[in-house]
Amino acid sequence: MSGTITAGARLRAAGGGANRWVVLVVLCISLLLVALDATVLHVAVPAVTEDLRPSGVELLWIVDAYPLICAALLILFGTLGDRVGRRRVLLIGYGIFGVASLVAAFAPTPEVLIGARALLGVGGAMIMPATLSILRAVFPDRRERATAIGIWTAVAAVGAATGPVLGGFLVEHFWWGSVFLINIPLMALILPVGRWLLPESRGGADGPWDVLGALMAAAGVLGAVLGIKRLGAGDTFLDIRTAGPLLLGGVLLALFVRRQKRREHPLIDMRMFARAAFSTSVGCIILAMLALVGLELIAVQYLQLVLGLTPLETGLRLLPLTFAAMAAGATGSHTLHRIGPRRMVGWGFVLTAAAVLLLTPMGQQDRPWLLTTGFVLLGFGLQTTLFAAYESMLSEAPPDQAGGAAAIGETSYQLGAGMGIALLGSVMNAAYAPALASLTGVPGSAGSAASHSLGEAYQVADRLGGPAGAMVRSTARHSFVNGLHITLLVSAGLLLLGALAALRLPKVMECATVTAEKCPKPRRPEVSLPASRKAAEAAGSGRAAH
Repeated sequence: MSGTITAGARLRAAGGGANRWVVLVVLCISLLLVALDATVLHVAVPAVTEDLRPSGVELLWIVDAYPLICAALLILFGTLGDRVGRRRVLLIGYGIFGVASLVAAFAPTPEVLIGARALLGVGGAMIMPATLSILRAVFPDRRERATAIGIWTAVAAVGAATGPVLGGFLVEHFWWGSVFLINIPLMALILPVGRWLLPESRGGADGPWDVLGALMAAAGVLGAVLGIKRLGAGDTFLDIRTAGPLLLGGVLLALFVRRQKRREHPLIDMRMFARAAFSTSVGCIILAMLALVGLELIAVQYLQLVLGLTPLETGLRLLPLTFAAMAAGATGSHTLHRIGPRRMVGWGFVLTAAAVLLLTPMGQQDRPWLLTTGFVLLGFGLQTTLFAAYESMLSEAPPDQAGGAAAIGETSYQLGAGMGIALLGSVMNAAYAPALASLTGVPGSAGSAASHSLGEAYQVADRLGGPAGAMVRSTARHSFVNGLHITLLVSAGLLLLGALAALRLPKVMECATVTAEKCPKPRRPEVSLPASRKAAEAAGSGRAAH
């Protein structure tokens, strides 16, 4: 009993005074480390390859093990936190993340590094939804919560965007393992601080945790993300390595949804998706991440392979995007309360589409001012959209479902990222490859190899040498820039679709955010419930009222 009283007192103290902002700092540091690890390894891949000599498949898993495992387990650990305590899951995640970082930093073989990256994914899946659900509990007031979510989303953007910069600096001055070693002192500090400061909170469900449902969700998301990543790597839908995971993932997710609808105590209340604000927000998160990650991947290739920048210089060129995202997060709460989430999400998409169209004049010559302006508008627009979408989704979810809602949001984030690489990567390949596959005066095998990517085309050109090599290099650069323009146009079209989708956000939600006292209460969809569920929800409402 004393433990419960202590936790409750800690939660009241954090939620009622300045301590809640200190809690937010701890949560943001946690998220920063997880976001950094998603991208910090990218620039270290050549050094890892030289040191550990992994095969092509092993190298793929070294890069992908972390995001795959993390995405697959978000729903499992998000809903587990609702049952056993979000703080408890978060602290265990800290410990796992620190241990995995130590193993990864000194991994002697590719197999050990793959295992450590997978374990990092487990820790990341425990940390990410817990930070957002604890934030939901600590900031019950929607106005303050909007400010907190703005800071939270800005930190996520900072972590993802500064990962390549930090990784490039560490690899150039130390060794590739240092990109993992930086996690250990921070985790050693944040674990005791979090144990002392963070409040404990749980959902209101009294029934047993659905272990089978959680495993079905994990396996379904893993299959879907793995299949999407295979598409991004250039495989076709007919390839068994792509179709198999996609089909299995889709079936398992469909069975998971069916199971949750039938259970008296579901992991995730699927009725949340009947609310236009919740389902639309989830869709907008997917579309925003689809555009952001796909464009960032292509931009990195353009800066390094076309303009010839180093990894560190590339990361520095992307910093304006990071600073713009930070500005959007810092001003997001003010903007939200002035124009409402519907306009904020929609105009964020429109601004991002305008930024993408502004970047279409990019060519084979460096135009730093054009790139900087485009990246600033891109970062501000996308972060505005993500902020409003996350705030709408989390505010629409019941407090006792905060962990599950946060897990859905983070899973949507990961799925959107994977779909962006697959879709925009496929568009880029379709526009780039034909010109290389049938070059006159170049052997067929060489042209075929050059059509895989611009990096391979440069290798082929170096091997051929002479006029043939020069032709391959020139054609590859021209085709890549042409493909970049087509990809930007497709991306702009998707972003404008997102702006149209934002119109599904209900007007009453927008009105309630700006002038709550003048608006009617939002109508909820009528859903018939079993008598036992009605009684349980009535009891839960009674507890919440007290």
